[in-house]
Amino acid sequence: MSGARRDQRRPDGDESSQERRPDAGKGTPLAADDVVRTHEEGAANDREPLLVTEPLMAFLDERGLGDGDIEIEPVGEGHSNVTYVIRRGAWEAVIRRPPRGPLPPSAHDVLREARVLSATSGQARVPEVLATCDDDAVIGAPFYVMERVEGHVVTSEIPAELDTPEDRRRMGEELVDALVEVHAVDWQASGLEGFGKPTGYLERQLRRFGGLWEHNRTREIEAVERVGEWLRDNLPESGPATIVHGDYRLGNTMMAPRSPARVVAIFDWEMATIGDPLADLAYLSVLWVDADDPPLGMFELSAVTRQEGFPRRADLVARYEERSGRSMTDIRWYQTLALWKSIVFMEGNYKRAVSGATDDPFLKQFGDGVLQLARRAEETAFGG
Repeated sequence: MSGARRDQRRPDGDESSQERRPDAGKGTPLAADDVVRTHEEGAANDREPLLVTEPLMAFLDERGLGDGDIEIEPVGEGHSNVTYVIRRGAWEAVIRRPPRGPLPPSAHDVLREARVLSATSGQARVPEVLATCDDDAVIGAPFYVMERVEGHVVTSEIPAELDTPEDRRRMGEELVDALVEVHAVDWQASGLEGFGKPTGYLERQLRRFGGLWEHNRTREIEAVERVGEWLRDNLPESGPATIVHGDYRLGNTMMAPRSPARVVAIFDWEMATIGDPLADLAYLSVLWVDADDPPLGMFELSAVTRQEGFPRRADLVARYEERSGRSMTDIRWYQTLALWKSIVFMEGNYKRAVSGATDDPFLKQFGDGVLQLARRAEETAFGG
């Protein structure tokens, strides 16, 4: 397997898209017009191509990246940024570019992702960026090329090489330790000045998602209003700003191919910004499923953590506190924020479904799902 990505929005309140992942198996099969040799060939099709191989090979040749003809293998389902494994002889790497347009402003900014990967190289567990390109004349869109990482992305099942209670425990501990490393990066010294606003992060989150709720909601849900008010009334004071990953969870990391379990790469950086590090920990912990948790349905992204050996979410929080030195006094507030933001996003998807903007039947299930998540957010905020 290889490196990986996925998708969502930047947590600083700005619209962005979501990334994919160069790793977890085969992706959506190539359509006939996805890859062409020349721009002239692409112009004869109804849709713009996603890769144009002759100028791409010239770009790679100029940088000494491989030699000869190029082989292309899609990775992921292609709902957001487009990811391919590319091979030239024995050389291989991963290329990422935005999907076909039209695109919202600031969405699908792959060069922003490449910037944070380059800035954190050697300090956090990230794939190496080999080249970036902001010239649309090459393949028709900005793109970057990164190393292909070998390992396992753990989502719905545990690979046999890591399927022991000891390695399951290590996976949870490694997740926390890798996150502590991200938050320890000196973002100013690493060239990320201006990457995000270091002050007022939580206030912007509340304003942004409060406004989104007003735009997205399809009905009155008192629990959402109560939780939003509780968040505003109990706003904690943030500590020093750090890099915030924005979508940090088990499925956005890669474990080493063999035991002992170790995080070898962190993916899905498109939502990254500068802000409050406890937002990452809270997001990780509310998505984490303990063995005795009630079924979470569509919100149970990694049910594997119910298995013997995995730490409990309280253990993750305690390890982060020990390793980072940050106080967990207000962690319940941050966990409530993570749930509240998820409610807002899900209601927006449900609105698209009921308005006829999409035919995706899965999104129609979000109606009840939003109510379920609202109850959980209320219980986290007020107890129960």
